[in-house]
Amino acid sequence: MAARIVTAAFEGVDARRVDVEVQISSGQVTFIVVGLGDKAVAESRERVRAAFAGLGLALPAKRLVVNLAPADLPKEGSHYDLPIALGLLATMGVIPEDALSGWMAFGELSLDGRLAPTAGTLPAAVAAHAMGLGLICPEACGPEAAWAGDAPILAARSLIALINHFRGTQVISPPEPGTLLDPPPGADLKDVKGQEQAKRALEVAAAGGHNLLFCGPPGSGKSMMASRLPGLLPPLSARELLETSMVHSVAGLIARGALTRARPFRSPHHSASMAALVGGGARAKPGEVSLAHNGVLFLDELPEFPPQVLDSLRQPLETGEVMVARANAHVRYPARVQLVGAMNPCRCGHGGAGKGYCGRAPRCQSDYQGRISGPLMDRIDLHVDVPPVTASDLSLPAPAEGTAEAAMRVSAARDLQEERAQAHGLAPGSGLNARIEGRLLERIAALDAPGQALLNRAAESGGLTARGWTRTLRLARTIADLDGSDRVRRLHLAEALIYRRTQPAGLAPPNHM
Repeated sequence: MAARIVTAAFEGVDARRVDVEVQISSGQVTFIVVGLGDKAVAESRERVRAAFAGLGLALPAKRLVVNLAPADLPKEGSHYDLPIALGLLATMGVIPEDALSGWMAFGELSLDGRLAPTAGTLPAAVAAHAMGLGLICPEACGPEAAWAGDAPILAARSLIALINHFRGTQVISPPEPGTLLDPPPGADLKDVKGQEQAKRALEVAAAGGHNLLFCGPPGSGKSMMASRLPGLLPPLSARELLETSMVHSVAGLIARGALTRARPFRSPHHSASMAALVGGGARAKPGEVSLAHNGVLFLDELPEFPPQVLDSLRQPLETGEVMVARANAHVRYPARVQLVGAMNPCRCGHGGAGKGYCGRAPRCQSDYQGRISGPLMDRIDLHVDVPPVTASDLSLPAPAEGTAEAAMRVSAARDLQEERAQAHGLAPGSGLNARIEGRLLERIAALDAPGQALLNRAAESGGLTARGWTRTLRLARTIADLDGSDRVRRLHLAEALIYRRTQPAGLAPPNHM
């Protein structure tokens, strides 16, 4: 006697088909699960046995073999409990033999037969829909699975409810999608007094999706301004919402199927390990850079992070994805983030000038800032010095413009970028200036003669790498979009070069006061 049902194994956020084959045969009384499962899969035998006992059922005193195919694909997690249990029920004749046809099963069993919430339900539901299958899952995961489309969803509270449903004595209603939450109102830029140049840089970064670094003494408002960046960004599009939610589902961060259109804002502590930041561990879970996908990764006290941990971000910042390599698997996670860093000029915090200045400057500054590698700094488009806030700044009334006004300008600039990208045949959502490259960048950021001469001088002075050249053009294009200009002019390029701390002779900082 044998039965078969489909479930899923995860490779990053992608769910691959796994066939669960259950066979009962004569021979030595045993219960074996084969197919390269981890410890949690091996423990499924005891959870299934206890759940059956809670229902008043006993496993046959025969040889029970469960095969998870393909056998060379690693299987991890507790969601194999439900397909194994359903396969046994079909083999034992408790439910009809053809009941499992057309279904994928996904869920963990409690010892009393209830179905427990399981991480990864949304990617599993998407995969089931792509295979033309329905999904059987725990009731608590039903609202999350319902976001996958119009595929049939059978969300049950317990194993006995599934038995009754398949035997026709109970009907389980399909679940409704969970709540879609709008971005909550955040802190306002009006709360930040002074720092007009830093707020201008924040707006430029938001408009083009550029990486940003604030450097200044304690109390100058670096973290305060970084926390207000999400308020300048538009809500997640439908495509971005699905991408981000699938990562959060694998990480177990979706509660009762509630999704939010707010862009992720992740701020890990500087003691975070490499696995915590870029992903990894025994089960290759997504790290902070993937949990911030389509949003902001804020690293406060940037030089306090271990240098190797920071350098692990170099590849994700370029490619928009993380490849976690293990001996038995290579797992890919999306990681298209906007990096925002904040740091003090030196370890004591105040640098080499002003009240409370460092007595060991400039050696203290060079040693402290040297903890951040040049290649990582080269990937940051805007480097902004944040001076101390003076008493006269604090005594001023709140600024007339805040988050709402800046967000309108950011939205208008992003709309221009999206229209331009679609006109050049790019996929929707891929037109941010920070992602444009190659001939398209040369076409949309073509410089006039004075601008080209200025960029050549900056490169010849040794202040620009090849990557810096490209990123400067991207940044200048964003500044031009905020200005409503169809061309990148010398003024826009000059501001971009200043943000990259590349100032040819005669170039003065712009005034946006």
